[in-house]
Amino acid sequence: MHDSSFRHLIHYLAPIPSRYPAGGRLNKPIRAAIFDIYGTLFISGAGGIGTPKTDVPLVSGLDDVLRQYGIAASPDRISKRLVQSIQATHHIKKERGIPYPEIEIDAIWQDILKWPDRNRIRDFAIAYEWTVNPAFPMPGLDDTLRTLRHRGLKMGIISNAQFFTPLLFEWFLGAPPAHLGFDDDLTLYSFRHGEAKPSHSLFEICASRLLGLGFPPESVVYIGNDMLNDIVPAANAGWQTALFAGDRRSLRLRRNREECLKRQPDLVITDLRQLLDWI
Repeated sequence: MHDSSFRHLIHYLAPIPSRYPAGGRLNKPIRAAIFDIYGTLFISGAGGIGTPKTDVPLVSGLDDVLRQYGIAASPDRISKRLVQSIQATHHIKKERGIPYPEIEIDAIWQDILKWPDRNRIRDFAIAYEWTVNPAFPMPGLDDTLRTLRHRGLKMGIISNAQFFTPLLFEWFLGAPPAHLGFDDDLTLYSFRHGEAKPSHSLFEICASRLLGLGFPPESVVYIGNDMLNDIVPAANAGWQTALFAGDRRSLRLRRNREECLKRQPDLVITDLRQLLDWI
């Protein structure tokens, strides 16, 4: 995979104000910050990874991507096959007792396209995702990470993600997550664990590792844009919570879920740099 192969798919995105008010507070000292990615660190054009793409046939440029890779199927047909394959994999994993299963998207595309070349499969998966769900850094991302790194904060990630997700940091910030201050042991991507948020297991793994490093739960803050996927499981881990409400596309308040109505984030921010006032 070469960065230059995908440069034409990168387009500027700006957050759409949610008009949700910032407020609240964190209890200092905060010694560790764990982040979500889509809708928090990066703008997600579709609102988040795994968001159902019901209007895929209308996505500009998808015909060109399919043609580039020699795929004769229409955008509508290929997207339906993708959804069916994902649903079938989810069903199998749920029968095995995994309530919130995660797929590996390159394996899904391999099952659909039957190509022998794994690199070609992965290149297509990137081109498809970037076309239907473009991403771009949230305002202030680079400055926020640099400041937290210089302040010596322990940083990690818990995110629904696929193999291409870490590449966002390389493409936009010029370095992999580990070089930007994220601890490898505290970086948990759903595709590597076979489980997706809102499963609490990823949070429990991270909380256990943090405790082993000498970080009690009250010294940790989790930052995410989804009440169900982020705030509730982080609060259940004993962490402080910050709801990122800076983009209407991805803000998920989940007011139809009782567990979300019972929880309030400790802090609400509408710009990543607002976090720096509390850490």
